[in-house]
Amino acid sequence: MSVDLIIEGPVAKIVLNRPEKLNALTHEMRAQLRDYTQQLRFDENVRAIIVTGEGRAFCTGADVGRMQRGGLRAERERMQGGSHQFLRTLHATEKPVIAAVRGPTVGIGWSIALACDLIVASETARFSQVFRRIGLAPDGGAIWFLTRRIGLARAKELVFTARFVEAPEALSLGLVNHVVPDGELMAKTEELAADLATGPTFAFGMAKKLFHMASGPSYEDFLDYEAFVQPQLDQTEDHREGVAAFRDKRKPNFVGR
Repeated sequence: MSVDLIIEGPVAKIVLNRPEKLNALTHEMRAQLRDYTQQLRFDENVRAIIVTGEGRAFCTGADVGRMQRGGLRAERERMQGGSHQFLRTLHATEKPVIAAVRGPTVGIGWSIALACDLIVASETARFSQVFRRIGLAPDGGAIWFLTRRIGLARAKELVFTARFVEAPEALSLGLVNHVVPDGELMAKTEELAADLATGPTFAFGMAKKLFHMASGPSYEDFLDYEAFVQPQLDQTEDHREGVAAFRDKRKPNFVGR
């Protein structure tokens, strides 16, 4: 199993467990995340959820080496039935969800963290929207989340440059809630989750709905639009070049189409 589910009393923990690949997501991992998030959403005994990664990374995005591309319709269905499905559930779950993040957190991995309500980061955490390097736009609703957290101008800068944001800057920008020493990451997260698990869970869930309505469009509507955009980029020369350069470990030579 590449994703583990651990339930201890009222707190559940979803662990991305592919440390040898820095928890890069495979199709099978997306299916496991879909099943686990659906299960936890409706488990009344679970009152807080932690999402984290095994080893020295939270998640380095999709496993580019295992990407399989089809036509526009196939790619749209792949997105909606894969990452979008579990991210919608994670975001909509009517109970507190906390991401415990260490090391590289990039691409769809950053979207997973952003879909959580709170983010606790270790001092080793570093974040990047790496999509420009493979000729794609961000997915998983990253633009929706970033624009709401840090504003349009800063969000564009992070997307267009693909630069890394280290933990202290992430805290100052409001991208994470806490930064702690690496060895204290899980203790801090579990302490926070235990506290939230004793709170008014239904009230937390209703508050989340109000937060989601505070500024439109909705996350769901944004993902629907994203599912039209990204499949077109999958067909471009720049994306093919970006993937080839990633596999060859060289700088891509983009041509703008």
